[in-house]
Parts: sequence; structure tokens; C-alpha cells
Amino acid sequence: MKVTRESVTPTELTLNIVMDSEDEDPFVNRSYRRTVGRLQIPGFRKGKAPRSIVESYVGRTALVQEALEFMIPETLDKVLKEEDVQAFIEPQIEVTEIEPVSFTAVVPLEPQVDLGEFRSIRLQKEVTEIDDERVAEVLEQLRQESAPWEPADRSANFGDLLNLNVSGTIDDEQVVDDQAVDYVPQVENVLPFPGFAVYLEGMAEDEEKEFILTIPEDYPRPQHAGKECNFRVQVLSIKEKRLPDLDNEFAKVVGQGHDDLEALRKFLRQRLEEDAEAEANRRLEQESIEELVKAATVRASDMLYQREVDMMQQDRERSLQNQRIPMETYLGYLGQTAEEFREQLRPTAEDRLTRYLVLRK
Repeated sequence: MKVTRESVTPTELTLNIVMDSEDEDPFVNRSYRRTVGRLQIPGFRKGKAPRSIVESYVGRTALVQEALEFMIPETLDKVLKEEDVQAFIEPQIEVTEIEPVSFTAVVPLEPQVDLGEFRSIRLQKEVTEIDDERVAEVLEQLRQESAPWEPADRSANFGDLLNLNVSGTIDDEQVVDDQAVDYVPQVENVLPFPGFAVYLEGMAEDEEKEFILTIPEDYPRPQHAGKECNFRVQVLSIKEKRLPDLDNEFAKVVGQGHDDLEALRKFLRQRLEEDAEAEANRRLEQESIEELVKAATVRASDMLYQREVDMMQQDRERSLQNQRIPMETYLGYLGQTAEEFREQLRPTAEDRLTRYLVLRK
């Protein structure tokens, strides 16, 4: 076997490996044993023809090609041990010849990580102070959450619970068709399209309305961006929340219950302070990592970054499969090619890998 180092960098090593017949023979023999059981050769029982007959029947090249599956990785493992080379991830292999078997292996080496002056990093933990106003905000949230929805004898306001029939068409194509759907009109509610909720304010029960809504130019689905949607809406019912009084009785029924309103306030303050402390620790940890990465210098094979992009793309594809959305459809929504999508993932992949390598160091 002939092994030459074609190129060597601090992060990659390229090996050219040329095998001779003596190297190939054990693998071709294994290939013969796998192949002979599948052949029916005249004059021999199935699986009993000698290797010379099988080789003349199917050709040596066919046996070699079948043997490549285990010949290449096992030979490369042997070469790496003999050359005292430790691959950081799976090498990239290209078969260049079959007779004799020759292949090139690009081997990613241990990345070089210099942490710089990381010991000089100094950060201060900042914990958000919990005041009476913040406790009052949480009390009001609990009050809103515990309030039941009750029929409202008036026109619709923002924050009400409406039951609607909604249909919408764009270019004579129906894009919305919901019957008896619950909907809470709020400015931040962008469904079914941004601005829809505004047209519901002031509508009465059983009232029907038709209107045209222009979809924003920056809408994430390009096939709808900038177009007009013709809506027809019917309000079936209007409900509002009847808020309970903030008193001792309210405190007794919230969560696991508390003796009085003051006890509830103390409980909320303690929980908010614990949450603030945990958030401060998380923020300090994140800032520490960011400063550590800024101070560090990383040199790594581009194959590592490409593998990180591959993993991110596979994660996205699995997520889309769970939603039964083909990747091609998703790329159509984004208005991107597969290559553009991968290029978009590259900065995040580089950041993820750099953080991993720095923390590993």
C-alpha cells in the first residue's frame, strides 16, 4: 500500500492511498463470500462455486466495487493508526480508481483554539429589583386569568372574546374559511392577517360586515404580500370578562389558596425575586460565554462548519416533517433556493460550533 500526504494544514490533512492486490485480496474474498450465495452458476450448487469461477462470472471489478463498502473505512482506520493521525470528525472520502483501488481522504484535525486573555474577563451580575408596582402587575394578571367569560350586551371591544364566521378571498381564491371560531381582537393579533382585528371593533352581535384588507408588503408569505383580501365577517356572540375584586376572598381561591391578600402579595414577591435571581444568573452565564468567545481565536476545518449546517438543516427538515410540510414548499414560502437556505444557516452554524469548541477547550 502506498500512502502519501498531499497537503497538510493546521486543521486538515489530505491522504492519497493506493492499494495493491495483496491489500485488496482479503476484502475481495469477503465480497466473494457475500456474492456467491446470490448466484446460480451452471454446474455448481448455489453458494458452492469457487472464487475463481465467481470472479470470471461477474468480473473482478464487480467484486471490488461491492467490497468498497468495508474496504475503504477499514483501510482508512488502519492508515490513520499507522500515520498517528486522529480525525476530529469522519473524514471526507473520494474514490479515484478501482483497479487498483485508490482513494483520497480529507481528514479534519483537532481545531486550534486560543482562549486569549479570558482570565481578565470581569462581569457584574445585575438582579432586577422587584417593587410594589411589579407585584401589582402580577396580581392584575391573576385577576384577568381567573375572570370568567360572560355574555356582553354591547358592541365588540378590543380584548373581548368573539365567536365569528369568517371568509376571505385573494384573487378569487379562498384563503380563509372559519366557522364559529373564537377570536380575541387585539392590536398585536396578526391573524389571519395583520390589521384584521381593527375592523371588528364596534360590531354588534349577529352583525355582518364586508371589508377589504391590504396585506403588508413585508408579510412572510410572499404569495400574499401586498395583495388585497376581501373579508366577510359575521359576529355570532360577544363575551367579556367580569373581573373579581382584589380582596381576601380572591386570595383564598387563587392557586393553592392563601390566608389573605397580604399573604398572596408576599408569596408573589418571593416568587418574582427567585425568578429575577435565576434570570440574572442565566444572563450572566450568557454574557460570560459571549465575552469568552470574543476573546478566543478558533481555527477549524471547513468540514466541521459544513457538518454543523447539515445538522441544522436536518433538524429543520424533521420539524417540517412533523408538520407535514415538504421542504420544497417551505423554501417556496421563504422565496429561497436550497443553496440560499444553507447559506443563511451558515452564520448560526459558525457561531454554534465556535461556542462549542471554546467551551470544550
